[in-house]
Amino acid sequence: MSGAAAPRGRDEELLLARISAAAGRADLGRRYATYRAPRTEPGARWAAAVGAGVRHLLRTGGRPVTGAGARLDLYERGMTAFTGRRIHVIRFDTTVVRRLRVLSKRGVTCALALVDVDGERVVLRRGDFGRPEEWWPEAGRAVADAQVPRALAALRRGARLAFGPVWITADEIGSRGTVLRWTQVRRIETLDGSVAVHAADHRRVWVTAASGIPNLCVLRALVEHLAGAGRDDD
Repeated sequence: MSGAAAPRGRDEELLLARISAAAGRADLGRRYATYRAPRTEPGARWAAAVGAGVRHLLRTGGRPVTGAGARLDLYERGMTAFTGRRIHVIRFDTTVVRRLRVLSKRGVTCALALVDVDGERVVLRRGDFGRPEEWWPEAGRAVADAQVPRALAALRRGARLAFGPVWITADEIGSRGTVLRWTQVRRIETLDGSVAVHAADHRRVWVTAASGIPNLCVLRALVEHLAGAGRDDD
């Protein structure tokens, strides 16, 4: 997925060594893809960094995400994000990820806010790294793959799991006073920054902001599994 490697300078080799060491300490496994920040002209890069940085600070209350040499590396059990200042290490089985809509130099764009192994929040905008059509869905898929089996086991033991305003058990899903049995659920839909659950009679039972649901990728996978299992039991 990362394509042919270009000749690396000494600085890049040292950075890769630091990234590999950090990934090794977190037991992330084998690296299988690398995505780099898009290249821009020096003048345009400086102007964009200043403008986007100010807007990002106003919108999210955090630091601007990417700088010179920024790169995202995907591993078997996690990912690293070098933002130009530090290396963030994220494990798929423990992180919390939220979908946001933030400002960028091109206007409003989508972003993922994840929690790294040190408990720090890092925001990755869709345009921060090349080929977002690959790394964006892959990050969500990997988090779901790592966390869904543990969530299903907890549900079988009788747990009630909360995803912001939405909660689920082995038998039901509920939010804001509305409760549905899994046999009543048709699907969950994400559209234009909102999440809706559709009942079997095609009603949209409730709508809530995607940014308010932690680990939406995990919730979606659980809903698809449990709603499907409920229909199979009919």
